[in-house]
Parts: sequence; structure tokens; C-alpha cells
Amino acid sequence: MRTSRPAPWVSPVLCAAVLVAGVYAAMAGIGTTALPLLIGGLVALVGLDLAEHRRYPVQTPHRVAAVLLVLRAVLYAGVAFVDGSGLARVLFLLLPFTAYFAFGQTTAIVLGVACVGLAAVSTPGWYAEVEKVSDLVMFTVGLVLTIAMAAVAVRERQGRIRLQESHRQVAELSAAAERSRVARDLHDDLGHHLTAIVVLLEKATAFRDRDAAAAQQAVEDAERSARRALTDVRESVRSLRSAPFGLAPALDDLVGGQADVTVAINGDEDAYDVAALQTLYRAAQEGITNSRRHAKASRIAVSVDLAPAQAKLTVADDGRGFTRGREGFGLVGMRERVELAGGRVDIDSAPGAGTRLTVTIPQRTAR
Repeated sequence: MRTSRPAPWVSPVLCAAVLVAGVYAAMAGIGTTALPLLIGGLVALVGLDLAEHRRYPVQTPHRVAAVLLVLRAVLYAGVAFVDGSGLARVLFLLLPFTAYFAFGQTTAIVLGVACVGLAAVSTPGWYAEVEKVSDLVMFTVGLVLTIAMAAVAVRERQGRIRLQESHRQVAELSAAAERSRVARDLHDDLGHHLTAIVVLLEKATAFRDRDAAAAQQAVEDAERSARRALTDVRESVRSLRSAPFGLAPALDDLVGGQADVTVAINGDEDAYDVAALQTLYRAAQEGITNSRRHAKASRIAVSVDLAPAQAKLTVADDGRGFTRGREGFGLVGMRERVELAGGRVDIDSAPGAGTRLTVTIPQRTAR
């Protein structure tokens, strides 16, 4: 995960401060300042920073960082030599600061100690003058604060990286959940309607020679089912719902014109939220589809009891049944839906004894 280099403004700010102090010293005649060399050295430092940040916007490779660190130390020393104000030695604070990002805390601390030692060695008799002792103490405090600021910047960058990674993971999980939802919707809608179309076309083929009117009616019913399938697919893919969901009208539309399916609904839908009602609808859809496709049932009974404490959906058929443990994608998707709604799925079936699907969802949130 990429993120920006931490605290890129520190070096330019210090260089600007040294430039102002050097110009002032030159104008006031304080010390001996070679102003052209001072300006050239500071420009070279800023240019070096810009070039490095442009070439390596996130992290400089260790070998390159080591070479640049040595080059900066040479430039810092050169600028300090031509600066009559004496402020240029604050640039050495940048050595442990920069090293922290490239090599870590230990290297930064070692360089900080080395800078303090160098400052003490380059100031003969510092221990005998209060002013020089004070300068050395302030320089040491500056190094400590600089290393601490680098540590904070690194931790902040790491936290930002972790946050970005968390956002990415949440986005991936949300996308996966949405793909699963769309997959279930497509399976439930298309599976149901395609099964109905196959059954109706088989009926039309069987009655083509014996009962032309019944065959024609089956073809018309298959056409209507195909149109409903197209509408449902569009709604699932676009996630559009033009009107509030109602379980009773949805079930009536689901089984409309199908003489082999009966529906009975008791209770008040308003006691349940839309998610629970849609889960019951999808379960009924899957149950009817399986009864037709796999059980070859001649009668299917759907009942819904919307009691105050829980909603119960039952889909029972007189088909050939099946052995427990053999569940396809449809039943797996149904269980996922029901579990998300806080409910459970029970299946009672045996070879030759029909199948009874029961879905129970507790009443949790009123609409």
C-alpha cells in the first residue's frame, strides 16, 4: 500500500531559516559569511531533497539512502563552514531525522550521538564557557526532539497504511458480499423461472397432439414466465425496487396461474422488516423450484404463518424426496439468507416420501 513520504517539509524549512540567518549575518557584518557559497549549498540541499522525493516518493532504497546521507553530511559541513551566523549547524539535525526513515530508530540514535560528539569536538573548551555549554545542550535537545518527531511521523504513516489496508479489506468484503447476494438473486430468480419454463414446454410437447388448446396455454404461460425472469434479472442486477415489498403479492405473482401450487398466508406482514419478508419469499421460490426440478412433484403447498414471535414458511410437496446431506447451491444460498436474518432452515425428506421445507425467522424489527 503506497503512501506519501513523511514530513517532507522539515528540510526546506530549516534551509530557509539558515538562509535568512546567513543573509542577515552578511548584511550586519556578523562573522564571515560567503553568501554565494551559502546560497549555492542550500539550493543544492533543497534540489537533492526534491530529486530524491520525485525519484522515490515512498521509500528510498537502502544503498541509495546511504549515499545520499553521506552527500548531505558533506553539504551540511560545507554550508556550516561558510555561514558566519553559526545557525547552519542545525542542519545536522536532519541527519538522524532522515536516517530514521531509511534505516530505523537505532541508526538515527547512533547518528544523533555522533552529531553531539562532533559538535563537542569542534568547539574547543566548550566545557569552560556557559554560553557554549548552553549551545551544546540546546543542540542535544534539538536532536532528541528531531528523532522523536521522526518516530511520530513514521508511526503516523504506518497507521495511515493500516487504515488504508483496512479500507481496502472492507471494500473487498463488501464487494464479495454483494457478489454473493447478486449470485443468490440470479440463481433464485432465473432458476425458478427457467424451471417453470421447462415444465411448461414439456407440457406443451406432451399435449401438442392430444390437446392443442392446453399446449397453446402452456406455451403462453412459458412466455409469461420468461418475461418475468427478464424483469427479475434486471431488478437484481440494478438493485432497483420500484415499490415497497409485499410478501403476499409477491407470492401470488410467483405462483400465479400454476394450478399445482397453493398458497396460504396468515398474520400481519407489518410486524416484520422487509429483509425478513424477502428472505421468506426467496425461500418459497427456492422450495417451489426444487419441488419441480428435482422432486417431480404434482402438488406443492406453500403456507406462511406470520405470528407475533416468529414467521414460519412451509413448502411441502408430494414428490420423490431425497436423501439428507445432498444439497446444491440453491439450498446453501437459502441457508445463508436465513441465517443472516437470524432464522433457521429445517428439511424433512426421504426417498419416496416427499419433502417438507420449513423456514423460521424471529420477529426482530418492525417496518
